[in-house]
Order: sequence, then structure tokens, then C-alpha cells
Amino acid sequence: MNRATHLKHSFAGFGPADTASLIAAAADVALVVDSGGVIRDVSIGSQEFAGLAHNDWIGRPWAETVTSESRPKVEALLKGASGQVEPQWRHINQSSIEGNSVPILYSTIQAGPKGQVVAIGRDLRQFAAVQQRLVAAQQSMQRDYVRLRQTETRYRMLFESISEPVLILDAGTLKIIEANPASGELFAESPKRMLGRLIGDCFDPSASNELLATIDGLKGARQSQSSPLIVRTANQRSVELTVSAFRVDNDSVLLINMALPSGATAAPNDVPRQSLLAAIERAPDGLVVTDTSGRVLYANHSFAEMAQFDTSEQLTGESLDRWLGRSGVDLGVLMANLRQNDAVRLFPTVIRGRFGAETSVEISAASVPNGKQSCLGFTIRDVGRRLQTESRGSDNPGLSRAVAQLAELVGRVPLKDIVGQTTDLIEQMCIEAALQLTRDNRAAAAEMLGLSRQSLYVKLRRYGLGEHPAENPN
Repeated sequence: MNRATHLKHSFAGFGPADTASLIAAAADVALVVDSGGVIRDVSIGSQEFAGLAHNDWIGRPWAETVTSESRPKVEALLKGASGQVEPQWRHINQSSIEGNSVPILYSTIQAGPKGQVVAIGRDLRQFAAVQQRLVAAQQSMQRDYVRLRQTETRYRMLFESISEPVLILDAGTLKIIEANPASGELFAESPKRMLGRLIGDCFDPSASNELLATIDGLKGARQSQSSPLIVRTANQRSVELTVSAFRVDNDSVLLINMALPSGATAAPNDVPRQSLLAAIERAPDGLVVTDTSGRVLYANHSFAEMAQFDTSEQLTGESLDRWLGRSGVDLGVLMANLRQNDAVRLFPTVIRGRFGAETSVEISAASVPNGKQSCLGFTIRDVGRRLQTESRGSDNPGLSRAVAQLAELVGRVPLKDIVGQTTDLIEQMCIEAALQLTRDNRAAAAEMLGLSRQSLYVKLRRYGLGEHPAENPN
């Protein structure tokens, strides 16, 4: 005896009213559909479905009350509604009064002598919410993973590019776990071959004992950094080093910074750095290094030409803001982005020379927080020729569309109203341009436009330019 036959015998004594009550209690939504696919009755078993337009469904084809992608599923459910096969469950998106769709899991069964079909539905919104939270958690994990990779990449680049030799040790075993290229030059050894070696083997025996005593004293002391110590390496190079202790997760790590004592001769491998400086000086793009306040520490010859100076030394000590297009704004926007993201790419602006010449440029910048002096690096590329080519190839579609819209109002709307709409349109275009220039940095855009952040948020809502983050009153 199959399950359907067994159920027929079990419910043989139930009347029509009992069966209807049972279906209404077991289902969140129940539909009675005739042989032509038209809904003849609807039962709502949960108050949570009050937003469904179920009263409007009666007399309409079931397929017209669902979203377009669910209509083939409805047709499949109606065709397969027979007692000969196991009932199939399908995910249907049912339309609601608010215009949204409600996910419902439907199964159908044929009932009655005239081919009527009963569709039993279960609410899937809780499952959909769980799925959305799962997707959001996965996306958050992916963003965290990307940020971790970016942080690791920046650390690796800085660790390998600094000129001072640096070693990182495991505090328990005193074995080298990281060594930068500069330390390999100091010890005349490949940094990879130094990994796993005891730190004492890298120094002269007498210096090794002194270094180990310094490390032992650091473990029991309150300070996390030792006093400078001058020792000799195993290849008889004199170096001045300091030892710092810190923790990574639950592991203790030692950082050894080394430098040549004052008066010592530089290593032969320092010669290529002079070639590197010469290449930077002759680079066709402008290269500028400033302190954290924007004052120039170094500028190459290409930037000096853009600023219309004879030598780059004339720029030293001056604020970079002096030559940027929007004085008091562009440098502030760049530095605000650097504080948040550590890097800015392709920021469009102009360089104003001291004799009035203007050069259209794109600026990429990076923040370098490590080292003896934190600084900011700017790469400035002349894009004037490229912009001229682009302007010849295509007009501004947004501006052309706006002008066309205003032209259509002439003769239909009073001039006073047209002027008012023109003001709104220009204001909207200025806000969009500021958001584009600041890469959607709302605080920087407000500063660029001379508005308070609250005023900018009001205008964003007015022109429908997207949701804004909640403002912190503090």
C-alpha cells in the first residue's frame, strides 16, 4: 500500500470542512486553482502575509500573480498536479501589495472531480534572510581577506625596500624568521639562506655573547626596546643595532634594526642607489616627496618644469598646494584620502606654473608612514594631450543631455521656472563632479563645494544621488 492510498484510508472519515481546516492550518498560503489555472479561492494561514494582495488574486490566472521568472514554474506545478507521482516543491516569487516579491515554496495536488488543484505554500522569507546574511558574511570575509592581502603586500614591499638591515627573530628559539635584502648585503648572505639560522651565528663570538645578554635583559625589563649596541658581524662588519620586542597573536617576536655607525664606509652595493636617484631625477613624470603637512622635501626636474622653475631645489620647503589647481582644496582632498586609504590613483587636477601656465595632470600618491620621517609621495603625469584628443573625439553626453532638456522647456514653462530648474541642474552637476573627483568621499566633497556635511546630505537626498551614511553628531 503506497502512501497516497494509506492517507486516503486514514482521512476517509474527514469531511470537506475538516480537510479545509487542516490545509489552512498546515500551510502559510493555500490556493484553489481550477483546471484552467485560474485562482478560485485563497487561504492565508499567517498574519505575516497580510501584505499579500490575496484578495485580488481570486478570478485571475495564478501565473499573473507571480513574477515573470516564476511563471514557467507555475505552469510546471499545474501540469504535474496528479496523484500518480510524488508532489514536487518549487520556489515561487509571489507579488505583494508593496510591489516586492515574497518567496514561497509551493507544492500542488489535484483534488475534486473537475480537475481542481490545491497549491500549498510555505513561507521562505526566513530562509531567504538566512541566505542573505550568509552572503553578507561571505562578502565581509572576502573584503577582510582582500584587506589582509593588501596589508601583507604593503608590509612586504616596505620590509624589502628599506635601506637599513632588519632581522625578525622568534623570541623563544632566537632563530631568524624574516630577513630583508639589506641584511643579506650586510652579512654577505642570501636572505633566504639566513632563515632558520640562530642569531648568534651571524655575529662575532664576543659580539654574540653581548647580543644574547642584551636580549635576555630585554625580556626581564619593562621597556620594549634596548639601548643602541655596537657589535661586529661574523664577516667583521661593524654595525650599530637595537633590539625591540613585540607580540604577534600569542607569539613573542624580536625585531633587530641595524645601521652602519657614523663614520663607517658604505657597502659597495650602495652604488646602484645613486643610479636609482638619477633615474628618478630624469623621469618624464613629475615626482614629488612631501612631509605630512604637504611641504616639498624633494621634487624632480620634470615637476620643476611644470611649475616653471629652473631647478628643483627652488621648490624645497614650499607647500605643494601652491601649484595645484584648486588652491586649498585639492591637496586637502588628496591628504584626506591618503589618511584613509594610504594610496590615491589618477586624481585629476591642474598644475599652475609661477608664470600662469596650466598643465592638466593626473596625480597618484602614496603614504609612507615608516622610517625616520613619515612622508608622502606624489607621481604627477601630464595628460593634456590625451584630454585634447578625447575632447575632439566625443562631447560631454551629460551636459548635452541637460541642455537638450532645458531647450525643450522653452515655450512651455515660464522663464522664471526655467531659470530655477537651471540652478538646480547646475547644483546637481557640481555635486556629482565633486563626488567623482573625491571618489565618493562625502566629507572631502563638502569641503570642495564649500558646504557643511549636513547641507551636502540634504542636497543628496533632494537630487536622489544615493544613500549617505548616518552622520555622527560628535
